[in-house]
Amino acid sequence: MMQTLTRRNLVLGLALAGGLGLSGAALAQSTVAKHTGSPAPVVTSNITEAEVLAAQRAWGEALVQISKDFETGGIAKAKATANAVLDAAYGYQFGPVLFKPTLTTAPQTFRTTKEGALAYFVGDNKSYPADTGFALKGWRSVEIRNVAIQLHGDTALSMGNVSITDKSGKVTTVDKTWGYVRDDKGALRIVLHHSSLPVTK
Repeated sequence: MMQTLTRRNLVLGLALAGGLGLSGAALAQSTVAKHTGSPAPVVTSNITEAEVLAAQRAWGEALVQISKDFETGGIAKAKATANAVLDAAYGYQFGPVLFKPTLTTAPQTFRTTKEGALAYFVGDNKSYPADTGFALKGWRSVEIRNVAIQLHGDTALSMGNVSITDKSGKVTTVDKTWGYVRDDKGALRIVLHHSSLPVTK
């Protein structure tokens, strides 16, 4: 009799869970929380707005650091810093990164490889003869103004303006879109980076 009641309760519970849009796992988690008297732990990989903003700040600080390293240690130091930044911030381990830099032209408009991105930031690559090193322009500060940020679980998108100030005080503003995913260590990785100059009339 007890087994019959237990089975009937389980069936009713699963039916109720289905009606509420709950999975069996969610029902089990809820049941455990009820029986133990403490809430079940929640683990999520959802990217937050704060993480996106932190990743953007880190990108800006890295750009300034590459410029300063170039001034103090030449192209070798700047290239080493830029290489480390690409390893830490971009998601080449997932495949091609959708990187369209601000000042590139066909046939090298799009840079899906780390080599292409490194050439754009610091130049010094005969395979990319038009690249003079965007990150070597004496940058001193970066201000990012997002128009919108979209959060989609373990992916995120942002779009807005980035204003970069050089050591003479000149400000360059670009339109920028970034796409992020979370890696297996929990860090955000850039997998989309599109930049262009605003159209002026």
